[in-house]
Amino acid sequence: MKKKLILGFILTITLLALLGTTACDAFGGGESEVSQQPVEVTRGDLTVGVKGSGKIETSSEARLTFGSAGKVDRILVKEGDRVSEGDVLARLDTNALELALAQSQLTLTQAEVTLAQTQLAKQTAEYNLKNTQDTEDALKLALLSAEISLEQAQRNLDTGITATDYQLARAQLNKAQTWYKYLVKEWPLDASGSEDDWHLAMDRAEEQLKAAQAQYDNVLSGYDAQEIALKKKQVEVAEMSLAQAQKNLDGLTEDIAMQELQVESASQSIKQARQSVELARLSVNEAQRQLDEATIVAPFDSLVATIPAKEGDIIPSPSMVPTTIIQLINPDYMELVIEVDEIDIPMVELDLEAVISVDALPDATFKGVVTAVYPVPKEVAGVVLYNVKISLTAPEKAGIKVGMSASADLITDYRSQVLLVPSRAIGENEQGETIVKVMSNEQVEERVVVVGLDDGYQTEIRSGLSEGETVVVEVKVKSTQSMSMF
Repeated sequence: MKKKLILGFILTITLLALLGTTACDAFGGGESEVSQQPVEVTRGDLTVGVKGSGKIETSSEARLTFGSAGKVDRILVKEGDRVSEGDVLARLDTNALELALAQSQLTLTQAEVTLAQTQLAKQTAEYNLKNTQDTEDALKLALLSAEISLEQAQRNLDTGITATDYQLARAQLNKAQTWYKYLVKEWPLDASGSEDDWHLAMDRAEEQLKAAQAQYDNVLSGYDAQEIALKKKQVEVAEMSLAQAQKNLDGLTEDIAMQELQVESASQSIKQARQSVELARLSVNEAQRQLDEATIVAPFDSLVATIPAKEGDIIPSPSMVPTTIIQLINPDYMELVIEVDEIDIPMVELDLEAVISVDALPDATFKGVVTAVYPVPKEVAGVVLYNVKISLTAPEKAGIKVGMSASADLITDYRSQVLLVPSRAIGENEQGETIVKVMSNEQVEERVVVVGLDDGYQTEIRSGLSEGETVVVEVKVKSTQSMSMF
């Protein structure tokens, strides 16, 4: 029984000790108390911004390649070299390219010579055509003159004949002659006729012509034979002259048609020769381009970052595998891409000023300007973020390097020399009005105020307070009293 009492006493003491320990943990030194701290209303500058971080990049970079395939002959720079715009950095072996250029230039010269020859041939053909056309005009005049001479000779013959039946005989003869000439020159052999029909018509026409000529001669037989014979000879001569003039004109018409074809052929030859010249010129330009692009020059003042290639490397055609020979960066123009939370992104605009801090350079800050706000967000661990690009100009010896970690404060709003109080001093009364607690005559009173900008730490007071007044900020602190039972 005594042992049981002792055991019960020990258990009771242990339990009380545990309770005391719990009470100490729950209340002793852990209870919060409200402390009132006086803060003076001051005047100062207030800046509201958005913060983000990222890595320094270069805003001006070039990965240079050769424009044609070949063997790397010379690399004239090394990594870390500063180069100026227009400096030659590397060359290919250009022997084959120079030969291709020379051959294409020779082809171009030959094509230009051919073009000049075809142009001369056309000019010659046009000259001959013009002369022939001028001759045609003369022959047309000769034909007209022959027609007039025949008409005059016929009238002279008619004047010496007064027989009443002469006109009829003459008309019959003219009709027979016209029909005969038509059959000789213009009879159309088409589907409605045949060669036998033509021979039959020719036989009849010859008979009619002979009969009309006999009738005509018979009418003339009663007149002065010598005078009529002379006039008939004159008519015959005029008819022969007219026939010869017509023959000359017909032959010349064929010559003109042939010469017109020669002019047209020369025109087509010129067109083809011009196309050949243009193709040859394109070949020269391409060969020259390949030769020019066998040399790499610096496109801007920059720093040689990397040289992936080396002398002797065989470079494939850039259309197949673009090969970077030299990478350039401009370290004087940097940019920082930061991530901004979706809640803050509406406040970010182009040309917004930024204050940049580089982790590796804690004693320096740099100014920048927002140059781009990326429209498409990305999600990281359930948080929606937007990229914002900031450009900055770093002094030459600032020490900023590409790849350094940095952060930026984007200044979205700014107030200069305004009344400021801690943001914790701002509260509301039962009516929903914005108030602060002010120390006045050693008493704390509530005062309605109008607030402005708030950066989360300090708040702008637009009205309701004066510089130098004291506001009360309530701060929760842990109690130092112990609730230990011992």
